[in-house]
Amino acid sequence: MALMDDVRAGMMAAMKNKDKVRKDALSALLAAMKSKAIDNKGVLTDEDAIAVVAKEIKQLKETLETAPESYVEVKEECAAKIAVLSEFMPKQMDVEEIKEVIRGVLAQLGLEKPEAKQKGIIMKNLMPLVKGKADGKLVNEVLATFFA
Repeated sequence: MALMDDVRAGMMAAMKNKDKVRKDALSALLAAMKSKAIDNKGVLTDEDAIAVVAKEIKQLKETLETAPESYVEVKEECAAKIAVLSEFMPKQMDVEEIKEVIRGVLAQLGLEKPEAKQKGIIMKNLMPLVKGKADGKLVNEVLATFFA
């Protein structure tokens, strides 16, 4: 629950500093974490907490992408909240790091020239290694470059 405690402390600091956007973002995150803890019978591991943060960021990014251009305030608020929530995520892997993990998985599976039909087995072995450290969509795109 250390991450949840960090979020709670950040929210308290935002309240003291009268930083409304930060407080709102962390308050929503804390509520989502508490909900996840209830779903898990009162237990929230840091891995679960990171998954909640990632989900919240993903939802904000979707809102940011789908909001009409005229909704400037909504877009700015979403971008600010994403920045706040990103502070609580572990460092995200870049494309080269993802490629390195993919190469390791391919070697482990004994696949020198993977085919598209093997994507399922590759992803099954790959995703646990990058979960919480890389966006699944990006991993999927990078993996697609390995198919002949």
